[in-house]
Amino acid sequence: MNRTTLTGLIGLLFLAACATPAPIRTGPDGQPLPQVYQITPARSDEVKFNMLDGVNVLRREQGLAPVEFDAALIAAAATHSRDMSVQNRPWHFGSDGSSPLDRVARVGYQGQLLGENISETYETELETLAAWMNKPDTKGVILDPAARRMGFSWHQENTGKIWWTLILGT
Repeated sequence: MNRTTLTGLIGLLFLAACATPAPIRTGPDGQPLPQVYQITPARSDEVKFNMLDGVNVLRREQGLAPVEFDAALIAAAATHSRDMSVQNRPWHFGSDGSSPLDRVARVGYQGQLLGENISETYETELETLAAWMNKPDTKGVILDPAARRMGFSWHQENTGKIWWTLILGT
């Protein structure tokens, strides 16, 4: 791992540490019980901006321009997150056979789609971002020099499972 990536990941961990920790519950054996990362409506904006800030910290470390939210890309990301949950599988195609290109066209996005990152997890947004940075293909989407616009959303099931979608465009 190079120094710049390490610095970016440390920045992400710093942002994650700023979140208010949930109290630790223990089971009868004294061991911590698994906790569900619950995204309440009141925390929705916090989660969105944690991801935007995290992406931009990583981009800045590489000397890249920051990205800004785009309403159309957010709509496409939200639709796909819900659809992955319905299909119960993380993949880039919608239940109707739609591709990421189809989804951004449907919402009227005028720029060029650069890439889409997806995840099925119980982890936080910053843990998910860190996981994406550990894979060359998803890292390449986040650090695409042409990226200027970002869509990010999720769907959380009652079980706590979260379906994340991040879309970057020009």
